[in-house]
Amino acid sequence: MTDSSGSSGLQWRKDWAAWSEAHGDTHPPPPHPTYDVYKVIDAALEEDAGDLGDISALSTIPADTQATAEFTAKAAGVVAGLWVAGAVFARVDPTIALTWRVTEGQRVERGARLGSAHGPARALLAAERVALNFMQRAGGIATATAAMAAEAAGTRAVLLDTRKTAPGLRLLDKWAVAAGGGANHRMGLFDMVMIKDNHIAAAGGIAAAVARAESYLRERGIQCGLEVETSTLEEVRQVISILDHQPDTLVTRIMLDNMTRRQEDGSLDVSLLREALALIGNRRVETEASGNVTLDTVRVIAETGVQFISTGSTTHSVTALDISLNIKTA
Repeated sequence: MTDSSGSSGLQWRKDWAAWSEAHGDTHPPPPHPTYDVYKVIDAALEEDAGDLGDISALSTIPADTQATAEFTAKAAGVVAGLWVAGAVFARVDPTIALTWRVTEGQRVERGARLGSAHGPARALLAAERVALNFMQRAGGIATATAAMAAEAAGTRAVLLDTRKTAPGLRLLDKWAVAAGGGANHRMGLFDMVMIKDNHIAAAGGIAAAVARAESYLRERGIQCGLEVETSTLEEVRQVISILDHQPDTLVTRIMLDNMTRRQEDGSLDVSLLREALALIGNRRVETEASGNVTLDTVRVIAETGVQFISTGSTTHSVTALDISLNIKTA
């Protein structure tokens, strides 16, 4: 049997595990079989350095100058991406000593001192922007996720992310969602079957698409979830028919997509979503709502009793958490 949720023994994961033991980080990176954070960091550093390196620092700062850099939050929010930021400095110069005063997923106020790095001034400046870019994006995602998760608190709904992430940063974006109190949906195309409208259209209908997917998974011994997207009550009934007439079906979740409507007064009509949930009843299948999910609507969606709420806004429309890094020499 093949379990697509596993991760290979990449060095960065081993390094994160060692770091987390020392720092008490309880937010492990999401699983992915091939994603290498070090390659992502190296690509970002190479992009910044080009073929000549940091000619500003090289031309103005003596090679033996030592300095200390202080991280400061310039806005309130949730901190994330600490290990990745530290890894950036380590890739540039492993002699840089980095100390954090906060933990992953911690909420901070404007002006909070987050940590400091000490080492060669040239190396600190070479790493500065790349480290901040990762950290600010992660913090923005974690902050947005925390705000939305807080709105759904007290219901059974779990806030999920989507694949609407920055190209090449999928794992890092989803890691930040987890730091903010959300949960990760599928990492990619490989770890869950999601039968969406285009699959249904190309396969010839919901029943045909599900049948083909189940045959594919069984023939290859792939163990993963199987979710079917629906946007009408008739489509929900078709999935229910599969659940009722095929006890061995592999369908694990029904997505109820865009079953909410914005009213002229700005409120959200969730009556269709409630109807769909009533049709599904207590059948042994998970339910997920998507579409029209914002900070001001997530509560009313959660109160329908749906189990999962997925939104891409926490990653595709992120506002970076403003963080500064100021350097002082001894």
